Amino acid sequence: MEKAICVFSSSSDVVDPVFFDVASALGALIAQRSYTLIYGGATVGLMGALATAAHDHGGKVVGVIPAPMRDRGIAYEPADELIVTRDLRERKTLMEQLADIFVALPGGFGTLEEMLEMLTLKQLQHHKKPVVLVNTNGFYDRLLDLFDHFYQQRFAKPEHRDLYCVAPDPVSAFTYIDRYQPPDPVSKWF
Repeated sequence: MEKAICVFSSSSDVVDPVFFDVASALGALIAQRSYTLIYGGATVGLMGALATAAHDHGGKVVGVIPAPMRDRGIAYEPADELIVTRDLRERKTLMEQLADIFVALPGGFGTLEEMLEMLTLKQLQHHKKPVVLVNTNGFYDRLLDLFDHFYQQRFAKPEHRDLYCVAPDPVSAFTYIDRYQPPDPVSKWF
């Protein structure tokens, strides 16, 4: 059975080109490994580079985009399947249901919010799927410092570090995915 990787990423077209290179590399690897790409359905930013690369390498692309965003003309219409949702909440729910794996490339508020929801659901034992942050050029270092602060201040258990992987690049992300074993459940509560 074909597995699906949900990738959360930026919709900005003005970020450093290195981020576009990494998005394209991830899209190519997803296709070459015969995974289905599930993503936010847009043509802009890293999202567009990711989907285009997956298609260019023979991959299947499923875009999930809210109607107001599609109405702005930024939907990736060549997607093998383009699912239009009412809003962002419905999009996230559907992406969670469709995906076997969650990966976050660098991004802004939306990317962070989507990935943190998947991480929170895993912490609460609603799923056991891999969660990976691709930390291109140390992009997520400050967020990881905040996570360490959570652990130090006892707002989260240090064992919850096992809920996610921080990968420096797409190849490392797949090394983790290929070897993934769900961690033993650890209660959220102290």
